[in-house]
Amino acid sequence: MHFRTATHGGERGTTLVEIMIALVVLAIGVLAISRAFPSGSQRQVRDKLVTSGAYYAQEKLEELVPLAWNDASITDGRHPAGTACDTLGSTRRWLRYYNVVTMAAPLDNVKKVTVNVYWTTQNKDTVTVVTYKRH
Repeated sequence: MHFRTATHGGERGTTLVEIMIALVVLAIGVLAISRAFPSGSQRQVRDKLVTSGAYYAQEKLEELVPLAWNDASITDGRHPAGTACDTLGSTRRWLRYYNVVTMAAPLDNVKKVTVNVYWTTQNKDTVTVVTYKRH
């Protein structure tokens, strides 16, 4: 019986320097990707606030559209009057008001209803929804 010894010829193992370079490249890649996550989550929070604002605006429109033409809630002007606002949400973060304007002739049988919902986080953000009500 004859045994042969295996030789590795030109093969060599991975050196410590090569491993260190690979780890540095990997670390740079991980850091680059991790920077994207905070901005993504900030956008997600902002989008959630905008969605809630749009919900509160639409809620008010659905309340106003069925009302009679001469109902006090859809008389011309700002509602609530002055600088007052409805506060909304469990945190009372959203503020809402609406304006009603009767259009000029020949559209004087149409009222423009604009609902504004705003809130303040780092900046003041607003959602505005408009509809028209015919007499």
